[in-house]
Amino acid sequence: MSERPVLLPYADPAFVADPFPLYRKLREEGPVRRTVIAGGLEAWLVTRYEDALAALSDTRLSSDVRDASDPRLLAQLPNNERESMLSNMLRSDPPDHTRLRRLVSQAFTARRVAGMRPRIQDLTDRLLDRIVPAGRADLVADLALPLPVAVISELLGVPPQERGAFQEWTDRMVTRGAEPPDPAVVEDAWQQMRTYLGALVHARRANPGDDLLGALLVARDEEQRLSEDELIAMVFLLLAAGHITTVNLIAGGVAALLAHPDQLDLLRSDPGLLPGAIEEFLRHDGPVSPGIARFAREDVEIAGVTVPRGATVLIGSAIADRDPARFAEPDRLDITRRDNAHLAFGHGIHYCLGAPLARLEGQIAIGGVLRRLPGLALAVAPEELRWRPGGLRGPLSLPVTFTPGAAAR
Repeated sequence: MSERPVLLPYADPAFVADPFPLYRKLREEGPVRRTVIAGGLEAWLVTRYEDALAALSDTRLSSDVRDASDPRLLAQLPNNERESMLSNMLRSDPPDHTRLRRLVSQAFTARRVAGMRPRIQDLTDRLLDRIVPAGRADLVADLALPLPVAVISELLGVPPQERGAFQEWTDRMVTRGAEPPDPAVVEDAWQQMRTYLGALVHARRANPGDDLLGALLVARDEEQRLSEDELIAMVFLLLAAGHITTVNLIAGGVAALLAHPDQLDLLRSDPGLLPGAIEEFLRHDGPVSPGIARFAREDVEIAGVTVPRGATVLIGSAIADRDPARFAEPDRLDITRRDNAHLAFGHGIHYCLGAPLARLEGQIAIGGVLRRLPGLALAVAPEELRWRPGGLRGPLSLPVTFTPGAAAR
């Protein structure tokens, strides 16, 4: 293993557009690499599948950023609301994580998510109705973004006219690139988000409902299983995580099909392949890249490399999901792939709670695109597509053309 950290060059558009050649090189050079990641932070990058799988279940690796020795990690969180930002499932460990996850897990069971299919289908059809006659669209702005925003907003009772604001605040808080985020920008976005969420909770207390936010309020006010900070953090996490990765799954999946016309034709000819195609999009070029951060509670040995206490460990799920020791022809997009135990949703106790919902939204949205937009093609050269610069991966826009038609479903 090299003694000098390897820079992940988020300032390089070529890397942002296609990080996989460098990912492959890092994986081939060693199972654990010191790297400089988005925001200029240093991390120990786990590059191979078996090691990544084990690390995701290793209790010596914490999700709580307060276990990190690098003060810049906490400095990236809003000063006045740091405790609120640290009170959600994503950043907590047992026993708090167990308690918090149990409160919302019933909202995301496979059965309940399946029951949402008609509503998601209706939302998708309405969005496609708007663009079908035009013969061109931006599939991020016109479909991949508004669909999951609408779905999670309806789950939490966010009115349609207020959804654009929380999207903007979320983007300002989670966007990462070569340079560290501006603390003032993050602080301002969180203050506005915190104020909004407080008002949303207050309004729902005055007019209780039977949606997910209503259930969380019962847990807070009647059963005392949530603190006020935990309630606000939970709603924020559900709003943010409940849409942003699904945006990238939908847009990234369509982009992958356009880059692989043989797979596009195969899926058009056999829509029954769609569930497996979603898994392959997640494995081949998923919405989280390069992976999932943890923090060493103590010195930890990973694949023969000692990672010191307090170090940031970046479990490279996107890199591991192309490990040839685990997947045959890992760089090839194959929507018929059967053995596809990818790590795009994580593993262990932090496995993505919203995975069933993301899968369903992806299937319905991409299925609708294939069914209703014949002659689909990129409206720009592939090299002109712009991608998210770090941490979350997906096209920022996806301009396409297609054969215009009536809005019939």
